[in-house]
Parts: sequence; structure tokens; C-alpha cells
Amino acid sequence: MIQELQQRFGTENVSVYKKVSDRLDILQLDLNEQSAITILVTCGFSNYKMPVHPRHEGQEYNELFFCIPKYWDLDEKDNPNRQWPVEWLEKLTNHAIEKETWYGPGHTIQCYSDYRSLSDLMKQNHLMLIEPILLKKEMAPISIGEKTVYFLAGMPIFGEEMDFKQGKGTYKLMTKFLNKNHNEKLDDYRESVLRSRVRLWR
Repeated sequence: MIQELQQRFGTENVSVYKKVSDRLDILQLDLNEQSAITILVTCGFSNYKMPVHPRHEGQEYNELFFCIPKYWDLDEKDNPNRQWPVEWLEKLTNHAIEKETWYGPGHTIQCYSDYRSLSDLMKQNHLMLIEPILLKKEMAPISIGEKTVYFLAGMPIFGEEMDFKQGKGTYKLMTKFLNKNHNEKLDDYRESVLRSRVRLWR
């Protein structure tokens, strides 16, 4: 996988951010100096063939990523406000492999049993896996031999957004995100798409 990503982004823009285990690395992708984002992506999850739902047949191989804003300093490796994406890429990968389960677009994960937020700055407490929106071109599927590897982005969502998704469905929640121009890029300052900024006073 790392060779294919180096071909796509350039060898100089792909580096190992963290070696997690013999089966998993976390890579850092720097698109270019002008880009306002960095990508943290798993490398090795696609060695696991997921037992997908029949309607996702052909999408058995995935890698997971987070789209990191440039104002984050990823060199702060002791800062939990900046390192939780790395921890969750590892957790999600290990969970799928060890539980012999699968991920697809719209899958949601409650981050902690006590519903606490992802970090002091990222107040959302669930993760939803989505197909790339902002990075649709950059994180398009990659063919490796006879298999195609797809990329799913982690999008933090609030508890009330999770409740809306369970009641109304993934499509309607994603429509609300798209209507507000939200995508997979992490944003410490994002508010819930269910909260109106307009207040009516009598």
C-alpha cells in the first residue's frame, strides 16, 4: 500500500507517522505546501478481507483515514488533543480484525462508554465512517493486484446527530452535513448541524 500511495502523492510526501505493529502503520500524507490539510491513514488494514454485507460486495478491502487541518501540530505527540486520531485509527483497525467484522459508509462508533468527548477540544463523542467528500479525488480507490482498496474517513459527530441518524437514517444526516458544506476535514469549532443559529424572540 505504501508504494501505491507514494506513486499517487510522491515519495517525498508519504512518511510513516507511527509504526503500530507488524500489521499496521499510520502514514502521514502531505499533499503539497499550499494544502490546508494533512492526511493520517492506515497502512495494513487492507490486508484483512472484511466479511461485508452483500450490497457492499467488491468493497472487502479498506484503509481508514482522518483529514487533519494544518493548524494542528502533529509534532505534539504528547498532546491528546492532537493524537486521538492516531489512537482511533489503531482501535478501529484492531476491533475489525479481532472481532472479524466489517466497516462501510455510515457505520458509527460510540467513542467511550461514558459518552465523553473525543478530546477537550473535539466535543463530539461518536465517529461516523464516510466516503471521502473533500478528498474524493485524492482518496479514490486504489487497485493492488486483483483487489481494490477503498478509503473511509472518520467524521466526528455529536450525540444528537447520532440520534438523528438512528431515527432518520444516514442519508438525511449526510444531506444536512452537505447543506452546511461540512466534510471529513476535522474541525475543533464545528457545531451540530441540528442546532439553528436563528433565534426567534417574542
